Amino acid sequence: MALWQGNSRRSRTGRRIRYARGKRKFEIGREQLLPTIGPTRLKKIRTMGNNRKTRAKTIDVAYVVNPEDNKTTKTEILSVKENAANIHYVRRNIMNKGAIIETKLGKAKITSRPGQTGTINAVLVSK
Repeated sequence: MALWQGNSRRSRTGRRIRYARGKRKFEIGREQLLPTIGPTRLKKIRTMGNNRKTRAKTIDVAYVVNPEDNKTTKTEILSVKENAANIHYVRRNIMNKGAIIETKLGKAKITSRPGQTGTINAVLVSK
């Protein structure tokens, strides 16, 4: 089923609005693709203006920055520890921006959007 991202046919108070136009193709959204832990699988998406997005279906590496010495290290992701977006994402190991992941270097907070960039950038959380 398509997701429509246009304006509602109701006002804030509940009054019905009669638009002079119908729905447009560019107002259709896509189903969410929630990145999980696993061997890296990416999906390329064509976006408006013939631009591209690379979505991560599964990913198992993260680029973690240590704020003390400002060094970036490529490391393996072990599990998801916390997720403020949805508590049920933790048990499903779904990663999005703001999630706390367990890596071989320690806990890190994701700063990128893996569902839109295809990579995971994170900052090491102080202990």
